[in-house]
Amino acid sequence: MKKAFGKIASILMSFVVLLSTMSFTVNSHFCGDMLVGTSYFVKAESCGMDMQQEKRSDECSVIKKDCCQDVASVVEGQDTLKLTSFDQLSFDHQVFIASFYFSYINLFEGIHDKVIPFKDYTPPLVVKDIHVLDEVYLI
Repeated sequence: MKKAFGKIASILMSFVVLLSTMSFTVNSHFCGDMLVGTSYFVKAESCGMDMQQEKRSDECSVIKKDCCQDVASVVEGQDTLKLTSFDQLSFDHQVFIASFYFSYINLFEGIHDKVIPFKDYTPPLVVKDIHVLDEVYLI
């Protein structure tokens, strides 16, 4: 149970680190003031009411304003992570820290309360009570 909990916790923490450092874009398409479509990582689908920006003729210039609007929001992840200084230590220091950690963890390993040294041995077949036959009595 303890090992399973440790594995689940480490997987969850790796996802937290992954999601906190990842950047992504949220694209939204508005038609007037109404949100029509939202998309992550790619451009949002249009509502089909896109107009051309400018129509020109020889005599006059007509400009129609588009009612649709695309909005892109960028969610930036964390850029700086604290790197460990374990790589900057010399090999002797790394060996000392690793051995100290290993020995410190093993200090708290408990010994079972009920140690039965003869649990794997089969008992002899007792036909008669040996204490009575040998006349050995415990007082």
